[in-house]
Amino acid sequence: MGKFMYEGGQKVEIEDRALTHVQLVTTAKLRRAEPFPFTWREDVSIGGGRTTVWIHPGSNLVFKYYGSRTPPVNRAWIDALAFTANSPSGLYMVPEPAESTRLEQDLEPASK
Repeated sequence: MGKFMYEGGQKVEIEDRALTHVQLVTTAKLRRAEPFPFTWREDVSIGGGRTTVWIHPGSNLVFKYYGSRTPPVNRAWIDALAFTANSPSGLYMVPEPAESTRLEQDLEPASK
């Protein structure tokens, strides 16, 4: 279980595989100087609720991983997370889609 830490204060535990995908989407947006909100649900053990932070190029972000190996990346999950990050509500966790879903859509014949 990794951690996302924001500005030295706010933090949330996120499974390493999911955190890798969040990091990829976050860094892509920041490279393009596109600020966005990131929202997560808090665990009930700390009172529940949700937290939103404003991510911008000057943000102090830390992605801390439990494991030492980079998990495999699912392009469809990156696309799904990027879609949320580009929406008015900003980035939030969505379930991982099957990798084959994206490939099957790309291979479908064009409609006539």
